[in-house]
Amino acid sequence: MHNQAMHEYKNRSFGARLRFAVAGIAYGLSTERSLKTQALVFVVLLIALILVRPAPVWWALVFLASSSVLSMELLNTALERLADHLHPETHPEIRIVKDCAAAGVLIAVLGAGAIGCALICEMFFTAR
Repeated sequence: MHNQAMHEYKNRSFGARLRFAVAGIAYGLSTERSLKTQALVFVVLLIALILVRPAPVWWALVFLASSSVLSMELLNTALERLADHLHPETHPEIRIVKDCAAAGVLIAVLGAGAIGCALICEMFFTAR
């Protein structure tokens, strides 16, 4: 019965699955300060892109980097919630899982920062 219920859950319509995803984003934004900060940074970047009007490849790189950071933040939130639900007490193995998930966010942020630095160099230090 459990497998059948899971199968039915996974085979929902695109609209239903989209609502689940939007609910996850809304939950993350309502509960996670770091996700709110990263989302705000993304909005500021969009405004900067509109004002600076770089080549389309820079738009793509910024969107790719930003979506990676936001995705990692959401995955980190999901993993932390699952770990806390399954093992609410402090445990060294759970700490490692959480630390590794946080490290994934950090690596995504560093990569996004590198793209931002490259864009700044492109805009201010190269002749057009």
